[in-house]
Order: sequence, then structure tokens, then C-alpha cells
Amino acid sequence: MYKWLLCWRYLRTRYLALVCIFSVMLGVATLIVVNAVMGGFSTKLRERLHGILSDVMIEAHDYNGFGNYHDKMERIRRDPYLAEQVVAMAPTLEIFAIVQYRMGFQEVYQRANLVGIELESRSAIGGFAEFVVKRPNAPKFELDAEGRKRQELLRQRGEMEIPTPVPPLPGAGPEFPPGIEPPPAGELLPLPEPPPYRDEPFLPPCCIIGHAMAHRRYQESDKPAIEVPILPPGEEVIVTTISGGRFAPVNSVFTVCDYFRSEMSEYDSNYIFVPLDYLQKLRAMEGRVSSIQIRLKDESRKKEVVERLKQLLGEGVLVQTWEDKQGALLAAISIEKGILNVLLFLIIAVAGFGILAIFSMIVVEKTRDIGILKALGASHLGVLQIFLAYGLLLGLVGALCGTGLGLLITHYINEIEALLSSSFGMEVFPRNVYYFDKIPTNIHPSQILFINVCSILIAVVFSILPALRAALLHPVRALRFE
Repeated sequence: MYKWLLCWRYLRTRYLALVCIFSVMLGVATLIVVNAVMGGFSTKLRERLHGILSDVMIEAHDYNGFGNYHDKMERIRRDPYLAEQVVAMAPTLEIFAIVQYRMGFQEVYQRANLVGIELESRSAIGGFAEFVVKRPNAPKFELDAEGRKRQELLRQRGEMEIPTPVPPLPGAGPEFPPGIEPPPAGELLPLPEPPPYRDEPFLPPCCIIGHAMAHRRYQESDKPAIEVPILPPGEEVIVTTISGGRFAPVNSVFTVCDYFRSEMSEYDSNYIFVPLDYLQKLRAMEGRVSSIQIRLKDESRKKEVVERLKQLLGEGVLVQTWEDKQGALLAAISIEKGILNVLLFLIIAVAGFGILAIFSMIVVEKTRDIGILKALGASHLGVLQIFLAYGLLLGLVGALCGTGLGLLITHYINEIEALLSSSFGMEVFPRNVYYFDKIPTNIHPSQILFINVCSILIAVVFSILPALRAALLHPVRALRFE
């Protein structure tokens, strides 16, 4: 009991010990905040990647895609094992493109990923419908009332060049294909009734465009950033891509009807979603797609599903999980997080060296007290335990205070970021990188426990050398020490 009483007395009276506690507290708090923020970004990134790419993908080896995708999907449904594991499938046709649109008096050209989808099947996969802005969870390739109003207004102003069907010329005769002789002169064939002409304008198909592509972010020094739409619903864009067989350039006009906002700038600034059947016709790839996305009932079985799909479909396609496709990015995040943790643990190691120095000073100052304790019957082990318990107490108090501080900062991190941004006149967390509304955080109790245990162990380990020196002091020499 006397050992803990002495430790508590040293903790209250030795103000240098507060330096050690403060160092451990800062180290623990920093580790907790950094791990929470990096865990939040990592979780957010994995969710977005997983949502865009689905659990398993069947992909073509080139831009020509693969045919008979309906047959492949039917074979998957008929397979006993796959039928039990697969929840939904969505055919997709994806290709690079150049998007052209007018911003003021300037023509803008931008690279994009053009994706043809079926809304119903793609929504069943997940990671799409919930990110549509104007019609969340119920996307449509149709203009709403506001979009139709703007489209009509632009047509009246003459800002939209929408071609109209040309009426047939009066008295035009039928055309005869090669090899068929026309009738002799004087013999007239009855003309077929021409279809009724309707003077209706051609309306381009609609597209769902990335939110960052359709908006520009502006910010003044002392005001929050604002987003200005440059492609509101009803506006038109010209998309140029390549055909499937000849790789010749083809283009089409699309009307913006909605926005896709996943809060990932890579997707929000590049992706355009259009109807699958229209893109197939545009690229002369009827009946062909570039991939089939698959959602599983149990994601943990994705490796077994991939092996079964390879056996079922052969080597004509590439079958892989979303983690295989993004393996390099996920590995880079994991390595970066591990290296950063190692570097941040050096902060606690610095606190450990402080404990070593302060304990060495205490041993020198308390040499006579140690001699008295030994003269009264304290053993070498008892003196050793006093200083080890002192190091344990310093580490425990510092870790607990650091945990409280770290959790507090993590909880109010967005408020702290707003305060720092307004104080220094600069955006600490630029939203144009990820388009997150706030800094994501994810706290794992196991990580907090690991950080606390390691911090306490470092404090105890660095107190071993001074404790051994105090335990090995000779009582007579200690009493004669001045």
C-alpha cells in the first residue's frame, strides 16, 4: 500500500511529471484524431468505390465489349450456386468521351466517362440511385417540370439547335433498289400513302451528369463557398465518342435532366450516365456491353463466386471483385495509414524519453529517501515496483486524458475546422477535393484500446532503467549521499 501512496505523492508534488503527462496526452489525442479522420476517409472511399463498382464485375478485355450478355446473365441465373448468391445484375456499357457545352460565350471541352445503364437494374445494384440529386432513389431519364420549362425557354430564344423532320416533297415517286427495273413509260404504279407529317421537334435523349461537371465552385475570402450551376436541367451537351467496330468518331446531343453526386470528385467531375439502348445504337454495338455488375447476397463469398463465374463463362471475359479492381488504391491508403501511425507514435516515444530523464532526476534527488526505505526493510523489488508503478501511473493518467481530448476533438472537428478557416482566412478542408459536406470520422474502440495500451507500455518501459538504478542502491551509501 505504501508504494501507491508514494507514487500518488510524487505525482502531486513533482510538477515535472505534468510535462510527461502532457506529452503522453498529446500523443494519444493526436493518434486518436488522425486514426478517426483517416478511418472516416477510408470508409467513405470504400463505400463510394464499392457502390460504383458493385461486388463482382464481369468485364470485356477491350472497348468492343462482349455480346450475348442476356445469355450470360441467364446462365448465371440458372446455375444453382450462383442463383443463391446473386441478388441483382446490371449490364453496363462504358467508354471515354469528350463533352462539349457552352459556358457564356465560351465553348468548353472536357473529358468524361460515358456510361450506358438500365435504370432499374443499375438501381438494384446500389451505389447509384441514392446519389441522384433531383430524384433520389427514383431516377429517370426524363426532364421534370422545371427542366422542360427551361428547355422550352431556350428553344424560344434560339439557343438550342434542335432539328425538325423534313416533310416529303409533293409528288415524289418511289425509289427502286438496284437490279429492279422501273415500269415502262406510261404505266404508273399507285403511290403509297405517305405517313402523316407531324411538325414536332426532335428532342434529344436525357442524361444524368456528374454534379461537379455541371457546377462551378466559387469562394470569396471571407464567405463560404457557393456552387453555381453551369449546366442546369434542360441544358444541352454534345458528347463525342467512338463507335464499337470501326473506332470512328460518333457524337450525339443529350439534355441534362439530373445530377449524380457521390461526393467523390473523380466520379462527380467525369461521369455521364445515359440510356444503355441509346448508347448501344450510337456506338453501333447493339447487343453488346462492356461489363456486367453483380450484387451478392453475402459479400464475404465473393471469392467463391468469382471462381464459379470463371468456370461458367470461360476465359473470354475478365471476372474480378471491386477490391481487385481498386487494389492498388486501397493498398496505398492502408500503407499510408500504417506509416503515419508509426510516425505519430514517435510523439509518445518523446514523452517516454521525458519520463526517463525525469525519473533519473528523481532517483538522484531521492537517494537518501531510498536509503531510509531500504533501512526500514524495503526490498530491492519493492523499490523497483515503486518507480515502475510511478511510470504506470503517469502513462495511465496521460492516456486517459489524451483519450478524452481526442474524442472531444473528433466529435467537434468540423466546428474546429470552421473556426480555423474563418480565423486564418483559408479553407483548411477544401470541399472541391472530395465534395464532402463535412470531414468524415470513424472511431474504432479496438484502435483506441490499442493506442492506450501502447502508450502505457511505453511509459512503463522508459521507467525501467531509473527504477533498476534506484533498486540497486546500497542503503548505507544512499544514507551518506549528499
